[in-house]
Amino acid sequence: MIRVRRATAQDAAGMGLVHVAAWRSTYAGILPDAYLVGLSALREAASYERGIATQRGHGHAAFVAVAEAGDMPPGSRMPPGGQVVAFTTTGRCRRPELAEGEVETLYVLDDWREQGLGRRLLRAAAAHLNALHCHSAMAWVLAENPNRFFYERLGARVAAEEHIRVGGQDLVQRAMLWNPVDKLLNATARSALE
Repeated sequence: MIRVRRATAQDAAGMGLVHVAAWRSTYAGILPDAYLVGLSALREAASYERGIATQRGHGHAAFVAVAEAGDMPPGSRMPPGGQVVAFTTTGRCRRPELAEGEVETLYVLDDWREQGLGRRLLRAAAAHLNALHCHSAMAWVLAENPNRFFYERLGARVAAEEHIRVGGQDLVQRAMLWNPVDKLLNATARSALE
């Protein structure tokens, strides 16, 4: 059973593990192996713990949600029990000329993909942004990210493109935009999940 809920400080360690596992899986062959090996779940967990601490109620801009699994699938490399298997971080857009709200992260462990968790987490993020009266939302996605089509299937369109440097590599990232944010709410509605 999967439960999507607002993150607490106790989730930070699991989020750090998910972050590192998702990057190593998604960006293998895109980013240098040495960079991916050097990622630290502890360092990421500390960063997420700070982010979780900024969630001070429903009206605050920062929002962190996790998908917690009560039972792990057979053959999973993660321990059984209530385990963070996916998460998202959301807030007001860091680039307001592109959108009012931003999905900053969305990571799902490989063993839990194709089960609707990304949609459920994006729905929670979109609902939060809607409550903040953000009329549009965006997410930065690397052009080479094999999961970029997920955002397109949910109605996002490319609104901007820029070059960034990650792990010593020059990469292109795209701003995937939902305008209005209702497009994301509609695309992730319960009927769209079934």
